[in-house]
Amino acid sequence: MRKLLGLIILLFAFNCKSTENQTKMTKEDVVLIGKGNLYGAGSEGIIKQNLVISTSEAWEGLLSKMNAVNKVSDSFLETDIDFSKYTVIAVFNDVKNTGGHSVELNFQKTSDKILVVVVHKSPKDMATTVMTQPYYIVKILKSDLPIVFE
Repeated sequence: MRKLLGLIILLFAFNCKSTENQTKMTKEDVVLIGKGNLYGAGSEGIIKQNLVISTSEAWEGLLSKMNAVNKVSDSFLETDIDFSKYTVIAVFNDVKNTGGHSVELNFQKTSDKILVVVVHKSPKDMATTVMTQPYYIVKILKSDLPIVFE
């Protein structure tokens, strides 16, 4: 019984220690570029994916794909990114048959990684019958830490 109690205490202490050095990233650390839906029924050619963009070329390529059907980037808060200072995180969901879907991102920084928690939200009630593809795009300060999606 003592061994079991000791093991439980050890696991609890380890779990507390692993969350101690996690810090939630603030609005100054994570800057929204754009969020919403693509309405091209998948013709933009963007699959469900999590992207880490660190070059202007990759960013321009993504903007070009996103703007293939509708000029989505016109609604972005910015498109001119200084990649010597920032990294762009872009998350795309599947193409959906109805509206009301969205993507949210939560960021935590530890001593060994930047954790991006992706939350896919669905409508709770009736939704419009329109094909949508939710996306969420932010920029974060450039870091040597690996970016891990969950």
